[in-house]
Amino acid sequence: MAWENAKTKAADLGVSKSTLYPTVAAAVVAESVRTNILFGTSFVRQTLWSYAPALELDYTVFDFGRRLDEIAVSRNNLLAANFLFNDTHRKVIYQVMAAYYRVLNAKGQEDAAEANLKNAQTVRQAAEARLDLGLATLPDVLEARSAEAQADYDLQAAIGASEIAHGDLATALGISPTSPLQVESIQSLTIPQDLTVTVETSIDRALAQRPDLMQRVAELRAAGAELKAAKTAYLPTLSIDGVGGINKSYGVQEQLPGTYSPNQEFWSARLSLTWTLFDGFARESRVARAKADQKQAAAEVDAIRDQVENEVWTAYSTARTALRQQKAAAALLEAASSSYNAALQSYTYGVRSQIDVVSAQRTLAAARTADVSARTQLLTGVAALAFQTGDLLHAKGP
Repeated sequence: MAWENAKTKAADLGVSKSTLYPTVAAAVVAESVRTNILFGTSFVRQTLWSYAPALELDYTVFDFGRRLDEIAVSRNNLLAANFLFNDTHRKVIYQVMAAYYRVLNAKGQEDAAEANLKNAQTVRQAAEARLDLGLATLPDVLEARSAEAQADYDLQAAIGASEIAHGDLATALGISPTSPLQVESIQSLTIPQDLTVTVETSIDRALAQRPDLMQRVAELRAAGAELKAAKTAYLPTLSIDGVGGINKSYGVQEQLPGTYSPNQEFWSARLSLTWTLFDGFARESRVARAKADQKQAAAEVDAIRDQVENEVWTAYSTARTALRQQKAAAALLEAASSSYNAALQSYTYGVRSQIDVVSAQRTLAAARTADVSARTQLLTGVAALAFQTGDLLHAKGP
């Protein structure tokens, strides 16, 4: 849609430029005329047939820049359409990235849920083994079985979420949700360790390369050109028009024989200076509308500039928060893994209770989920920052 809109604006620019050239039309006129000609005291009937091929010329010589202003309007509208097309690319890229990271997150949560289920099964097996040896009670085993059932329930929910995320990614790619897609693991992705630019630099880059802001600037320039075109309507227009061709005629007068004429060249040319003195205040109304459109376009530029700065600020803060959360989640996962392994080993030796092991297993499960979510939030946050600054259209490398 954005591409066809740009092509439409390009065609409009071509139409505007065509007004700088003369218009030449081919015409063929066949005519039959009957008149009564007065001779003395009587009228004589005369019938005349004529056939004349001709060329007609119409050309505006000078209009005080009105056509050039109209061309400027079309050119800036074309620029705005091109920037809209670029912004559509920016949005499509981000939509695919966001959908892709959601798939990675869902797959990561599914893998984490599978690992949690295995841990819960290990705890349940250890509890049953201790029960067989008389070192544990039945409530301990029931608690372990309950934790295993909960882990299996969470796994099924993660599988469903993964399937839904798969469909969302397929929709973003423009393919059927039934199409098979194989994605990499979120654990294999390189996670950013720091933000390499400041928020001030990010805002400056956004103001320099965001296509939606450039689109509004182009629309402002188009509004300025429309105002100039409206003002030129107060000035005269100089134009030339004419016609030239060859005429073949046959005439008959009453009581006289018919006569064919030879081919006769004919032409006429006219130079016109047209100046509209009064038009019911239509020009005043057009100028007033053009001024209002220009002020509205200027206000939209100011509004979107403020919006861009706020969006970059928010995206930068979100990415920076996600970076800190990811580091904290990684430390939490490492600590929870160590705690679970120690608790399970101690439980096997009989120095820790069943409640301690189940609690450590649940803490590890929550840490795995948090680690995957934090990784996804960081990747999505960095992508959102690149989206808000416009860097997605200027990315280098993979």
